[in-house]
Amino acid sequence: MYCEKHFKEKTFTPSDIYRVGERFSPFWPEEPAVWFAQIEGSFALSGVKYNYVRGQLENRYAADVKDILIHPTPSGKYEKLKSELIKRLSASREKELTQLLMQEELRDRRPSAFLRQLQHLAGPSIPDDFIKTVWTRRLPGNIKIVVASQPESSLSALADLADNVQDLVPPAPQVAATGAVPNSMIEKLSKEIAELRGQKQDLSARYSRSRTR
Repeated sequence: MYCEKHFKEKTFTPSDIYRVGERFSPFWPEEPAVWFAQIEGSFALSGVKYNYVRGQLENRYAADVKDILIHPTPSGKYEKLKSELIKRLSASREKELTQLLMQEELRDRRPSAFLRQLQHLAGPSIPDDFIKTVWTRRLPGNIKIVVASQPESSLSALADLADNVQDLVPPAPQVAATGAVPNSMIEKLSKEIAELRGQKQDLSARYSRSRTR
């Protein structure tokens, strides 16, 4: 009881707060939710957490929540600061990522290499559906239509398919301009790709059997 009472009545100074905070990394704007999760276990009181977070914010991030810092709520100010930081920084990062990804072009890369570059730029927090949309829009018309004909395939399978189409049929200006690919061409490509996959599986099976002998 004495310890609990003493803890509640203790006045925490800035040096107390920063001694506890020395073990943590600076504020992580790319992953604010993760950063908050890291600090919360070591700060028992809401007021202490609020003061620590406020002291960790660089000017540009403090400006994003200046309305909350200037006029904090009478109660729950830490929870309010946390939720708004996560929400506003996440929205800002999503906008920046969208602009960044939309600037990327296929150029002379293979579709799979282009996809890996987009995934690298986006990072692990961006869902595959979003990456798939950006990637597909940047593909040449003949590849785009074949990829669009396989909506149930995984992203990695679509990357392999796009590479195969690029190898089999170089992009034609008239196809990219009109977006029209005859069904006969799609069927032919699908058949040839299936044959290539079958040959690859057959070779893999033979290699596996030869190693077990």
